[in-house]
Order: sequence, then structure tokens, then C-alpha cells
Amino acid sequence: MNAYWQCFSGIVLREWLRFVLQRTRFLSALVRPLLWLLVFAAGFRAALGIAIIEPYDTYIPYEVYIIPGLACMILLFNGMQGSLSMVYDREMGSMRVLLTSPLPRTFLLCSKLLATSLISLLQVYAFLAIAWVYGVQPPAMGLLIALPALLLVALMLSALGLLLSNAIRQLENFAGVMNFVIFPLFFLSSALYPLWKMRESSEWLYGLCALNPFTHAVELVRFALYERFNPLALAVCVGLTLLFALLAVLTFNPQHAALRKAN
Repeated sequence: MNAYWQCFSGIVLREWLRFVLQRTRFLSALVRPLLWLLVFAAGFRAALGIAIIEPYDTYIPYEVYIIPGLACMILLFNGMQGSLSMVYDREMGSMRVLLTSPLPRTFLLCSKLLATSLISLLQVYAFLAIAWVYGVQPPAMGLLIALPALLLVALMLSALGLLLSNAIRQLENFAGVMNFVIFPLFFLSSALYPLWKMRESSEWLYGLCALNPFTHAVELVRFALYERFNPLALAVCVGLTLLFALLAVLTFNPQHAALRKAN
């Protein structure tokens, strides 16, 4: 057990040092959601009022509605950023060094996913603190209750990023693949607009949003922030986290970069 703990703490420390040394990574993670909150939300406030929908008990301004979606945006981009580091580590050979450990590969990869997720939580709560000062203030207890929901979503998106990184053979292809994944996941979800608004616009668009895993991630966090429980969103997120993690572990091949260089 001591060996497992030392290995896990070493992986977490490595990710933490990488995060501390890359200060622009922290700032860029906050710029995107803050841009939506401070600029776009101000423009949409008059045009888009949010009616009474769960988990809210009254009419709410647009800024209040988008906070859970913007928090999940940080987790989404960080999950994909974590997959970039996986591709980079595989290119540089450090992942092959890590996997020489006698500990199971499943444990090593899951430790990396959890380490990436914990770093993401720090950025999410930094954003929520700024939003609190700005005037968007979820219940204080909701911020605590949302912690396990945010961690689950971070793990799900990190596992998805790892799964996608397994299919990327070259670092140069990363940006195109990730943009093809990130933007549809984010915009075809309930992060920026409620699903009933999507349904008013288009039935098939509503169907895509309802099937989007990121929608369930956002709703899980939204309900948790306001001290409510969404069993469907929880079931979907738990199921997809296990599925993505299992497929990521099964398809992971640290020899991809070596094989490409040999050819």
C-alpha cells in the first residue's frame, strides 16, 4: 500500500509542479469563462431572461444560469489539455518510463487522471470565487456539495481526453482533433442556453443537446451548486466515466511514438 501511495503522490506532485511552472495555463483557463461572464453575459442579459426551471426557485439573470456551464468549460478544456500532456509525454518517452513501474498500468493511468482532475478543481474554485465577487453567489453549502460532482465531471472529461489522445499518433494533429471535439461538446449542451430554448429553435438540435454527455455533466454540477440532486445526470456521468476510463486503459499504447519514429 505504501508503494501505491508513493507512486500516486509522485504523479500528483509532478502535475502540480507542471501547473505551477506554467502560469499562463492557469490564466488562460480563467480567461475563457470570465470573458463569457463579464462580456457576453452582459450583452445577453437583456435579450435572454431565464424562466423558472429546476434547480432554481425563481427567475434568474443570465449570469446565474451560465456559471455551472462555465465551471464545466474549465474542466473540459483542462481535460483536453491533460490529453495534450499525455501525447507530449508519450512523444518524449516519459510515459514509457513511468510504465516501467511494477505497479499495474490501470493504477498508473487512473492516478494521472485523478491528478489532472485535482488541478482542474483548483481552477474551477478560483473562477467561482471571482464570480462570487462579481455578484453571482450560489449557496455556500452548494459550493461544498458541488465538490464531488465537479470531481466526477473532471474525471469523466479527463478520461475522455486520454481516450482521444490514444488515437492521436502525432503531436501536430492534436489541435485539430481537440477543436473538433471541444466545441461541439460545449456549444451543443445546456452550458449557455437551457434545453427548452434549444427545443424552441429546432427539435433535432434539442435531441443532440439532450444526448450530449457534457449536458449531463453541466446539469449535475448545476443541481449540486443549488443543493439539489439529479439522478439521471449522476448515472450518465458515472457510467461514462467508467466506460471512458476502461477504454482509455485498454487502448493506451506508449509505443505509438516509438513506432512512428522507427518508420
